[in-house]
Amino acid sequence: MDAITLGDHVWDQKGWENEIAGLDRVCRPANLPAACPGRDHLVLEKNGFHLLVFTVLGRNFMGPKVDCPFACADALLKKHEGKIQGAFVEAHMEATSEKQALGWYLDGRATAVLGTHTHVATADASLLRQQTAFMCDVGMTGPHESVLGREIAPVIGRFLDGMPRRFEIATGDNRLSGAIVEFSAAGRALHIEWLSRKG
Repeated sequence: MDAITLGDHVWDQKGWENEIAGLDRVCRPANLPAACPGRDHLVLEKNGFHLLVFTVLGRNFMGPKVDCPFACADALLKKHEGKIQGAFVEAHMEATSEKQALGWYLDGRATAVLGTHTHVATADASLLRQQTAFMCDVGMTGPHESVLGREIAPVIGRFLDGMPRRFEIATGDNRLSGAIVEFSAAGRALHIEWLSRKG
């Protein structure tokens, strides 16, 4: 594993803000306030190819107050212009419209724009007009015999009567979900496909 990106639950674990800066393969969302600890992006290098990796959080239906994800992506791409051959952007967003808009906005400038956060994989893996790989949501890695990773019965109960319940993490049918993106030495995406593996 070369890099780990994080989403809107980045500060949920107690004490994590004191540990994140010491992890050189982990980056927090780039459009959080600059005062937040941790790296806001990574640059991976292999055989002379430099890949910029970062996450931006959406602003629609999301909790954290963040800077504009579009402007943030622009700033990071401009900062690394001429020093990278490709860019991998995680769109950690609730609204599919915001993810699609970001994909089209970065088409031809990013190697891939892959969505996360909604846990359910979408059937829209595609290459955009200028060879940016795109998918609204690559899906959840975790228990698929669940409701978004949580035990089924308490979630259904909450929908039925509205009473608060503890949502424990489910354990059934664990799967790895994601996307495989093949790209050229110039950072242009050539192929994208959804990945799902049981066990």
